[in-house]
Amino acid sequence: MAAPAPVECDLVVYGGTAGGVTTAVAGARQGLKTVLIEPRAHLGGMATGGLSRTDVGKREVIGGLALEFYWRVGERYEMRRFLNPVAWFYEPRVGESVMREMLRDAGVKVLFHRRLRERDGVRKAGPRITEIVVENGEIYRAKVFADCTYEGDLMAQAKVAYTWGRESIQQYGETLAGVRDRTPKHQFLVDIPARGAGGNLLPEISPDPVGIPGRADKRVQAYNFRVIATNNPAIRIPWPKPRNYDPARYELLALLVKAMEKKLGRPQVFNELTLIANIPNQKADFNNQGAFSTDYIGKNYDYPDASYSRRDEIWQEHIDYVQGYYYFLANDPRVPPVLQQEVREWGLPKDEYEDTDHWPHQLYVREGRRMLGEYVLVQKDLQTDRVKSDAIGMGSYNSDSHNVQRFVNARGLAENEGDMQVAVQPYQIPFRMILPRRAEAANLLVPVCFSASHVAYSSARMEPQYMIIGHAAGVAAALAIRDGKPVQEIAVPELQKILKSQAAIFEYVPYPQQDALGMLRRKMAPPQPIRFNWE
Repeated sequence: MAAPAPVECDLVVYGGTAGGVTTAVAGARQGLKTVLIEPRAHLGGMATGGLSRTDVGKREVIGGLALEFYWRVGERYEMRRFLNPVAWFYEPRVGESVMREMLRDAGVKVLFHRRLRERDGVRKAGPRITEIVVENGEIYRAKVFADCTYEGDLMAQAKVAYTWGRESIQQYGETLAGVRDRTPKHQFLVDIPARGAGGNLLPEISPDPVGIPGRADKRVQAYNFRVIATNNPAIRIPWPKPRNYDPARYELLALLVKAMEKKLGRPQVFNELTLIANIPNQKADFNNQGAFSTDYIGKNYDYPDASYSRRDEIWQEHIDYVQGYYYFLANDPRVPPVLQQEVREWGLPKDEYEDTDHWPHQLYVREGRRMLGEYVLVQKDLQTDRVKSDAIGMGSYNSDSHNVQRFVNARGLAENEGDMQVAVQPYQIPFRMILPRRAEAANLLVPVCFSASHVAYSSARMEPQYMIIGHAAGVAAALAIRDGKPVQEIAVPELQKILKSQAAIFEYVPYPQQDALGMLRRKMAPPQPIRFNWE
């Protein structure tokens, strides 16, 4: 059979994350023939993959296509009835439906189950990417490419410099960098020996030394699944029992639950073991909470640079662990009956994730590869040097890294390390941080695995910011194509002017909640397209 003819377009977006969706929509609205290629079967990444309690930070900094998405979701719930048109908390199926609608309305061609070929999937001529090849042999050619995956495989195969793990304090002068000297949050609040009666290390505790505070390492903050659950009996499915379930792996959890009951004088409630955030229609977004929860600490270190097969293994290991966590709480006799009853009141909703056994379709890859690009966003950019001449949007969420390791401390007790929760002031996001170095790739934009230190990435990695950055990337692609220039040489003032005309936010201006509806209506003006001369 003859090989399929290459697909020719202006913009190829690889990765249907929320950032990928806005990149594609923005490019298409500017007149680009745009193709969005998704390796799996769903759109939205974590924004529809379980993270339904949006990490907004300061709501006033979220504008442009990101704000439009949350406004469109609000329309689905008829939020205007409450004089608050934006829905920050929503059901995954509603969020994904809205994203599909936005792509369809913009004329983006969306293709699923197209994973980049693992080797030789990216072809270049000098610093320009000419085409990419997916696993089924299809070839996609474009003038500009955008890697919008959490993994950054297109970026890596394009020979763009990247890193992962944690920098040292010295590398960028960041006080929050490297191994943490203190980790007060999501920490053991009672003393739990790290070894059992026979002297063996308990499961889910690393035998490795914690490391010297401030030192760099290749450890990665924990991943988990943000599970969507319901306490509505009409649609509730009991917590599934994972393959090869072994309650012994949760021995540390059993000891912790018992010790906390003694400390508190009562059994813990479910929300003390998993963070429960209500979303519409008797559902909730469940997240990590406390010292031993859904974060699978220390089991993802090789994920960023791993092979496809190894990533698939890690993905399944996280499913097994998180499913086992809830199954243990719902069924193990060591769990206090009152807590166990509360856990059993919840389960998976049968109207979500119907093609994945009602389990979220996205592993929460909180941080993977990070590009080393034209500008590296670092701690000072979130705290003291917050204004940027090439601003494309704003961030405002805390520096937020989850725990990185669980180890045996000097007292022989279990201890966690790595959690970082440090407030920031609203800061401007520079265009340069999504640009590869000029000599490495002249027509590639990286809105998700962008150029930042571990400390800075931990704030800018939130889904609204990915959407804000993606919006800018789509417009930037159109400017680069129109002017025949590398993405590093586009006219940034023109980019900013277009973004502002499309409701992007460059300044933090607090507004009263009652004025939110009027502000949104003023800012939701139709986008102004770039005029192309196709002759």
